[in-house]
Amino acid sequence: MKTTSRLMAAAALAAVFAGCATVSRPAYDTLIAHRGESVDAPENTLPAYRLAVERGFGFECDLYLSKDGRVFTFHDGNLARTTDGQNTNRCSDVSWADTVSKLDVGSWGKWKGSEFAGTHPALLEDVLALARDGRRIYLEVKAGPEIAPVLKSVLSAQTAATPRNVLFISFSKDVCRAIKDIMPEYTVYLLSGLREGTTPESLAQAAGEARADGVDVRFDANVVTEEFVAAVKAEGLSFHVWTLDELTLVLRAFAVGADTVTTNCAKQMYDEYCALYAPQAEERDEFSDRIQDGAAFPVFH
Repeated sequence: MKTTSRLMAAAALAAVFAGCATVSRPAYDTLIAHRGESVDAPENTLPAYRLAVERGFGFECDLYLSKDGRVFTFHDGNLARTTDGQNTNRCSDVSWADTVSKLDVGSWGKWKGSEFAGTHPALLEDVLALARDGRRIYLEVKAGPEIAPVLKSVLSAQTAATPRNVLFISFSKDVCRAIKDIMPEYTVYLLSGLREGTTPESLAQAAGEARADGVDVRFDANVVTEEFVAAVKAEGLSFHVWTLDELTLVLRAFAVGADTVTTNCAKQMYDEYCALYAPQAEERDEFSDRIQDGAAFPVFH
């Protein structure tokens, strides 16, 4: 019964999009795979990122700076959870060469005994090799401002990732400013958990202090209304939300004006949307230039 009710609600919301060209909707360039396609592969690993790209989506990953100056992918501040307790040190206190590169992050939780056993954290260099125009890689910086010069060095040493297909996100205004100072050509979004009392004005002010081009917020339907989003966008900012794994919520976020939605199951959300309402699905391998200045534009008309 609950599943039927959710599908009915999602169908009703999908109908809102019929003939509407003013809002974004579930599409290959508006759904961002959270830590890669993390419902089908271990989070923040190359298999998860590759799966997102193979399915046609952009993805988000989390970055730390190791003790020996390498940028690697990991979410938590310490290494315990996704190594199944192999190592409990803080990410910033260990070296890539001696520790991180040898960790198994493919054998924890539901991944125990899976094909992903032996998977290691990824270096930023390997992540950037997956960049494709028409999709965006969201690089969430978990380290402090000291990582900015290292990020620039890694980006400068390759050609696949560019300001067209890679952007940065961070909860830290200092980190956002540091990245903008050293790489002004790259888009930066300020992350926000929308603490109690957050208003469009306070959010836009924080983004301004961070020199951010947009905001990426935890979605709360009671706070993130059409009026809220419009007020933030009126300050020249794009608006993005995380992390939604139910189609009803995904559609609600787009309906109030979100440009992109981050989800753990991008393909599932897109397939469910297409099953409810879509004249025809996009061709997965036909990347386009629908993303401009961090804002995503609709696919269906």
